[in-house]
Amino acid sequence: MANLLYDSEEQRFVDRILCVTYREIRDEMIARTGDSIITRHWIFEKLRRSEDWVRRNWNKTIEECYTEFGSGRPQVLTQKSKNIVASASGVRNSSCRRVAREILEKTKQRVSHVTIYNERQRQGLKPFHVIAKPLKTNTHIEDRKWLANFVADWTEEDFLHIAPSDEFYIYVVRKPNHQNDRIWAKSIEDISSDERYREMVYNATCIGIFIMFTAKKLLWVLKEHGQSWDGTYFRDTILRQHVIPFLRDPSNVLDMDEVIFLHDKAPCMKANATQHLLEDEDVNFWGNSIWPGNSPDMNPAENVGAIIKDKVEELM
Repeated sequence: MANLLYDSEEQRFVDRILCVTYREIRDEMIARTGDSIITRHWIFEKLRRSEDWVRRNWNKTIEECYTEFGSGRPQVLTQKSKNIVASASGVRNSSCRRVAREILEKTKQRVSHVTIYNERQRQGLKPFHVIAKPLKTNTHIEDRKWLANFVADWTEEDFLHIAPSDEFYIYVVRKPNHQNDRIWAKSIEDISSDERYREMVYNATCIGIFIMFTAKKLLWVLKEHGQSWDGTYFRDTILRQHVIPFLRDPSNVLDMDEVIFLHDKAPCMKANATQHLLEDEDVNFWGNSIWPGNSPDMNPAENVGAIIKDKVEELM
């Protein structure tokens, strides 16, 4: 006998009670008269249920007929473990594996790092990456002292002849970094303000920009999509087509004979071919022996790049 059409849990509950009731009446009739017209076959035809369904339910008590809904999948993490997961948000060096080890040490509960990852997702946490700040080692300090001595006799007018430059990438979304720099938090506001962070997004799109400015004007060049930023591109496109003509235009500089091209010590700039090109074009610049390459954060153009990146972050 097929099950009822449009069967529901409410109908099954009623039928289980009827099945048990019929069976109890049958037992009472047999006890009194020794016979009964009620059989399992009679019940499944009466209820239009299968004989197997009747067999599984007719020996139940009335209390067992009530539907016992489960509480779902058993909780893997205890409340104490969940508190440890929550306390590990907003701080560095709190990967899922490290939190799993911490839970094992404090609660003796062994859980997988995947469980920690899923719990963080349930708590609404998202992974963020640290944007590293420039380091200041002894080498950086010595380079700063040397450069300070080099320009000790300069006047304010002398500095106005410098044309700083820098090339950098602006990521439309945060480029993924190392696993150790990952921080889990619900939003950037939940992270300490002593560092800058962005939400992790894989295969981030970026825009390459070269900038240079003088006391009179700012120059910027957008890198073509798919173009590698190598020495050939830097010399043939950036320098020959943009930088050199810009520095030779009297409307862009205070004095064409005094202007000093300042680079960021990138490999394409340190290359001998680049240095020889600038010398052949009679461009006054600070060579490898003057500008300290270990102190790129001293380049004013890098500050312009940082401002642009911050503005882009605000719009995300």
